[in-house]
Amino acid sequence: MSADFSAARADFPALHQTVHRKPLIYLDNAATTHKPRVVIDALTRFYERDNSNVHRGLHALSMRATDSYEAARARAAAFLNAADPAEIIFTRGTTESVNLVAQSWCAQNLRPGDVVLATEMEHHSNLVPWQVAARRAGARLRFVPIAGDDAEHGLDLDALDRLLTPQVKLFAFTHISNTLGTINPAAELCARARKVGALTVVDAAQSAGHEPLDVRAMGCDFLAFSGHKMAGPTGIGVLYGRRALLDALDPWQTGGGIVANVTYEGATWKPSPERHEAGTPNIADAVALHAAMDYLDALGRPALAAHDHALAAQATAALADIPGLRIIGPRPGSPRAGLVSFALTDAHAHDVVTFADQDGIALRGGHHCNQPLMRKLGLPSTVRASFYLYNTEADITALATSLRRIQKFFGG
Repeated sequence: MSADFSAARADFPALHQTVHRKPLIYLDNAATTHKPRVVIDALTRFYERDNSNVHRGLHALSMRATDSYEAARARAAAFLNAADPAEIIFTRGTTESVNLVAQSWCAQNLRPGDVVLATEMEHHSNLVPWQVAARRAGARLRFVPIAGDDAEHGLDLDALDRLLTPQVKLFAFTHISNTLGTINPAAELCARARKVGALTVVDAAQSAGHEPLDVRAMGCDFLAFSGHKMAGPTGIGVLYGRRALLDALDPWQTGGGIVANVTYEGATWKPSPERHEAGTPNIADAVALHAAMDYLDALGRPALAAHDHALAAQATAALADIPGLRIIGPRPGSPRAGLVSFALTDAHAHDVVTFADQDGIALRGGHHCNQPLMRKLGLPSTVRASFYLYNTEADITALATSLRRIQKFFGG
């Protein structure tokens, strides 16, 4: 193991409980992570001391709330190495961030005959919005296939070269697959898209809290992530967009806070970021997200990435020896993010998750919002074990022991 985060486990109150009289082993981090005490305290402190609306108040609490909210925006810009805090839009999460681009940018720029390109491994949140936008515009939606039928080799980059034609106006792709654990070469994909004049939208929901992200080095036009998958609270997320693009977009939602001038006949918009944050924003959770970003950077995101990848490699090796268990995604020895999806021949994923819960182990079973990919792989569902900084080698050993018990029960 490259880094020891065992002491950090004490920072997460929810982990110190039993489930069915067994110590909790939480392996559902791709769905949501737990929150350290500093994040919980930041949320509580805001409501106890600084609670007020932002931007338009002149009293002390409003000014403190505004300062904290805008400090969170500046922190998010630094977290991504964005050039300007105005390139950070606070949203409810990755889903809303993607929808903002799909609703605003596509409505203004997508035309009949244009192409939106995605990949076969996209989460529904980075697929359905493009389906709707393409249908409304009379555009086409195409997909970069996975290489082969088993997902072991990632995306078919030769096919990408054929698909990236001048008709492609936007290329949306996941940085890390929430089902496969595949790590896509984001900078390379953005560079290839840029050569044909296509904008890029990167779904970083599974990478933002696990490894360093540099939007300028990546060369993306938009990038989205959610706070709750990176030790932050639910209901807060970020859309990064290049400033010139954001300032050219009409608001997706309209109302108070985004307007420069209003008459009975019409309105004009403020520049980014205000024009894309109508109404009272999620102030408290933005402040708590600031605390989460500080916490992760204090631990070191390169070390977090190495830790997650090491756990995934250990889990892949431990599970490969279990009879009747099929591991999905990159083959052993290939780069894999901190999650492992698998299927047991004799047991449905939901049964596996239910039985593992009796051992105190929290897993995720289902299609993971990847129904088209599951169909391509010939699977109704998989079980997913996903790891974070507070997981240990002992957790992997316990998982393998539990799965052997389950396999024996169902397989005989």
